[in-house]
Amino acid sequence: MKKFISVVLVVMITTAGFTQENVGQLHENARKFMSQGDYSNAALILNKAHTLSPNDLEVTKDLALSYLFQSNNNKALETITPTLEREDADDQCYQIAGSVYQALGRADECEKLYKKAVKKFPSSGGLYNDYGELLWNRQDYSGATTQWENGINADPSYSKNYYNACRNYYLSGDNVWAILCGEIFLNMDPASSKTPEIKNILLESYKLVFTNISSLLNKKDNSKFTAVFLEALNKQSDLAANGITPETLTMIRTRFILDWYQNDATKYPFRLFDLQKQLLQTGMFDAYNQWIFGTAQNLSAYQNWTIAHTAEYNEFNYFQRGRIFKIPKGQYYK
Repeated sequence: MKKFISVVLVVMITTAGFTQENVGQLHENARKFMSQGDYSNAALILNKAHTLSPNDLEVTKDLALSYLFQSNNNKALETITPTLEREDADDQCYQIAGSVYQALGRADECEKLYKKAVKKFPSSGGLYNDYGELLWNRQDYSGATTQWENGINADPSYSKNYYNACRNYYLSGDNVWAILCGEIFLNMDPASSKTPEIKNILLESYKLVFTNISSLLNKKDNSKFTAVFLEALNKQSDLAANGITPETLTMIRTRFILDWYQNDATKYPFRLFDLQKQLLQTGMFDAYNQWIFGTAQNLSAYQNWTIAHTAEYNEFNYFQRGRIFKIPKGQYYK
């Protein structure tokens, strides 16, 4: 009898190991199809993996996403809903469920879901971002801004909150914070499809700041950081009077950084300005400013600049590809 039980246990353990290995291979194959945009084949494979291992959370999430990307929203909701009751449910489960609710047009249920989710996962930048986008679509612009700002404070290295905050600040006329959030986003996600849009916002925001800098300095609701930033920028108004171009912005921003680290850096540590200082010290600041503002103002002129400054362009390109830009907590001074 003992020998029989031992044999059964060995068979069970071996089978379980084989099944898990098989599920892992199926999941890997499905993700390859997902990366190619072939969600129907991905769902086909993931269904088999889900049958073999119904409690595998990663498989379940990807299966729900595959249905969502095929616009099979009811099936996606049916798949993801049970995960929300699990002890090991993560913030991605709620993000997927929220996307499904939005696709189904069930905005009220979606908002309830996000309220619950951000309480459960208060450090999830992705949840705050998605919640903000829901509120924005419901024309609750103030509420959307609050969620993106909450996301920046809670998870300062998550890029999408900066993107949405930048666009919102620009549309609402807060060009100082459009500049700051936009440039942070560019450094976190330089290859994003949204990069050209944000570069244009930065260029136009600098023009608007220098056009209205006297009135901006006198705004009573400025934060202390905003007031100090504007005062330092105002010292370069003579340069701005020559027009806002990539070349004048390089000079303005160079003098700004030198002034900031002489007077204000210890009061307001700011990773973005640390990066600008580093680029200035290593001789890459001109290339960096051309990458932002040259492409926004005149793409042909920028391409000519890269040909005339090949070594500088290549050095900055190499630097940018080899780094990950992150912001520490406590540096959002809005």
